[in-house]
Amino acid sequence: MTRLTNILGSARVLRSDAGEKSTLGGCTDRFMIDGADSGGRFALVQQTLDPRALAAPVHRHHNEDEYTYVLSGRIGAILGGQEVFAEAGDFIFKPRNQWHTFWNAGNETASVLEIISSAGLEELFRSFKDIPEPDPETLMAMAAAYGCDIDFEATMPIVERHSLEF
Repeated sequence: MTRLTNILGSARVLRSDAGEKSTLGGCTDRFMIDGADSGGRFALVQQTLDPRALAAPVHRHHNEDEYTYVLSGRIGAILGGQEVFAEAGDFIFKPRNQWHTFWNAGNETASVLEIISSAGLEELFRSFKDIPEPDPETLMAMAAAYGCDIDFEATMPIVERHSLEF
C-alpha cells in the first residue's frame, strides 16, 4: 500500500496503480488522500462503478459534505428526493444531512472522484473490504458507527426502476 503521509510536507506523487483499494458489489474504491493525510480536513476517493452498479443504498451522513466529480461515464443520483444525471466533467454536491444515492447510469464502466469534507467517511468505505457478503443489518450497523443512516426501503424502487445491480 502506498499512501501520502502529509500533504503539507515534501512533494509526493500517488501513482495511477497505487493506493489501497476496497470493493463492495460493483463499486471499487481507491483511497487517494485520507483524513490522516490532510489533518482531517478532507479525503479523496476514486470510485469505479461497473455498468448499472449502485454505489450505495439511499443514505445520509451527519458529519460530512460529499462532492462527486464525474471522470467518465454517466452517473444518476437522487439528491434530497430529486433525480439528476451527470456526465464526465460534471460535479454533484451532496451536503450533510441530505438523503441521497448514486449509480452508474450507463452500460460502460464509470469513474468518479469523491471529495469528502471533513474527512472520516472514507473509513466506512475502507471497512467494506472486510465483509464479502453484507446483509442490510450489517451495513446499517457499520454506517451508524460513522454517523450515517441507510434507508433500504427507499433504495429498492430506484434499483428496480433503473435495473441496477445491488
